[in-house]
Amino acid sequence: MRERPAYSSDNGVSDRFINRVDESVVFHPLAMEQIRGIAAIQLQALEQRLAERELGLEISDAFMDRLVEAGFDPVYGARPLKRAIQQELENPLAQRILAGEFQPGDVIVVDLENDEPSFSSVAK
Repeated sequence: MRERPAYSSDNGVSDRFINRVDESVVFHPLAMEQIRGIAAIQLQALEQRLAERELGLEISDAFMDRLVEAGFDPVYGARPLKRAIQQELENPLAQRILAGEFQPGDVIVVDLENDEPSFSSVAK
């Protein structure tokens, strides 16, 4: 008698599909430190976009911790991180730039005050 594969039609996966799979890859959940590294990489892209407008960016450790906590999900990996960066940093920052709060040559400092993001500028 033929042995059944680990995945069979009994669990909703067709045998035809399993025969087409070359290999399986097991992903392990990301740790907070890995999410922090991914956040740093994504923030570098934001820094480059700001540099094109002659703006700098400094993120405090407290604000980075907030982004990492908001973007950490052991099930979905780093997917929520991008949304957290957009909602917590990029959207409020874009509104302030459009409102004229920051001028070319400014370094934008992002920190937490009373558990809320705060944006301030320092001349280069």
